[in-house]
Amino acid sequence: MTITAIKNAVTEVLPPVTPEAYRQGMSSLAAAVNVVTTNGPEGRAGFTATAVCSVSDNPATLLVCLNRSASVHQVFKNSTHLVINTLTSQHQSISNTFGGKAPMNERFQIGEWVESTTGCPRLADAAVSFDCIITDVKSVATHDVLFCQVVDITQDPEADALLYYQRGYHSAAITARLSQRV
Repeated sequence: MTITAIKNAVTEVLPPVTPEAYRQGMSSLAAAVNVVTTNGPEGRAGFTATAVCSVSDNPATLLVCLNRSASVHQVFKNSTHLVINTLTSQHQSISNTFGGKAPMNERFQIGEWVESTTGCPRLADAAVSFDCIITDVKSVATHDVLFCQVVDITQDPEADALLYYQRGYHSAAITARLSQRV
């Protein structure tokens, strides 16, 4: 398979990098660890995601990427709303549970979950939670990109953030403390 650029100015066809090379490169891209939850027609569901990104502040919009082969894909496909819960360093077990093969009912037995404005599960002690309405979905390669308009935010300004970098967990608080010493 080869790729070509959208712009006509690029005339050379270039092969994409291998999936292995891409994953290795992405391991050096630090990202916040999130648990994305919903409560749609098929009930509560959630998954761990680092592919979360701001799109715009007006209207406030985020995107989250979900692999179409994920066990929760159909549940999110049929949902109209979700919450993106950014985890703290105390939430590694929640990340692992939602990122693994645990049955859905077991995932919500760890941590304290409350109902958000849209009716989705919100992690009570998340660093920040974005309560959203799903406004658009685009399929790209193996994933669906969910565009989500933010309708409510709950934030703990004192919380650290759980990061994933070089295939391991790290705390943003450590980085923040180190930079304050300089």
